[in-house]
Amino acid sequence: MKSFGLIGYPLGHSMSPVIHKELFKINGIDADYNLKEINPDVLSQGIGELKKLDGFNVTIPHKTGIIPFLDKLSDRAELFGAVNTVAVKDGILTGYNTDCFGFLRALDLAGIKLGGNVLLCGSGGVSRMFAFEAVLADSNLTIAVRDEDIDAANQIKKEIAQRLNKNIAVTTLDNVDGEYDVLINGTPVGMYPNVDACVLPKDKIAKCKAVFDAVYNPLETRLIKYAKECGAKYSNGLPMLVLQAAVAQEIWFDVKFTMEQISSVIDITERELGK
Repeated sequence: MKSFGLIGYPLGHSMSPVIHKELFKINGIDADYNLKEINPDVLSQGIGELKKLDGFNVTIPHKTGIIPFLDKLSDRAELFGAVNTVAVKDGILTGYNTDCFGFLRALDLAGIKLGGNVLLCGSGGVSRMFAFEAVLADSNLTIAVRDEDIDAANQIKKEIAQRLNKNIAVTTLDNVDGEYDVLINGTPVGMYPNVDACVLPKDKIAKCKAVFDAVYNPLETRLIKYAKECGAKYSNGLPMLVLQAAVAQEIWFDVKFTMEQISSVIDITERELGK
């Protein structure tokens, strides 16, 4: 039996074991998937154990910290400076970023085209990936953040200018104005238990044609509710969560999944979240 897992700290309640076990079933793969909580202070001491696995996923706070311990990086992982999937083969650790492909496929699933004028709320790790993908899709990107996060947003702006030779705009959430083709929420605003919070007021959401919310618990955040009421296309973060896991298994096993298979795993995960 092959062994896989998720490293992070703290891990709390993760849907990853449910998702990966359902994906294993689809391709008849005999494997287990376990959570491995590793304090950042002792990550270096845990690498020996991780090398005994056939592969693993990486979540906060290790997405950047794991990189010095890896032998190779995929192009996207190198570009974003973040890894969420590691393949282990003959003792060689190769880091990938499958979040980006999960994000792009989730947009496809919702019929949302990444392009035009894009408003991204947030400047954390996942927002950084969203920003790069938006620019790679030739969007006109504006990053909107809280006053205290302006420096982090400007750092993303600087890296995009250096690596992709593109200029983006940075503003505060209070100063968001204008119409947008896509609104992306990369912040945890609206996540359980703070379910009444919303990253922007409804009148600003009404000026967006499509909305992607990285939050998936609850499935219908206040942001998604407003998007529905305003007639915008929308997606919560659950399809991205399942799709990034599917891409990880495509890397580990050289398999493919149909959208029908992915949809069934999304449904199962939704039911689990509802329990």
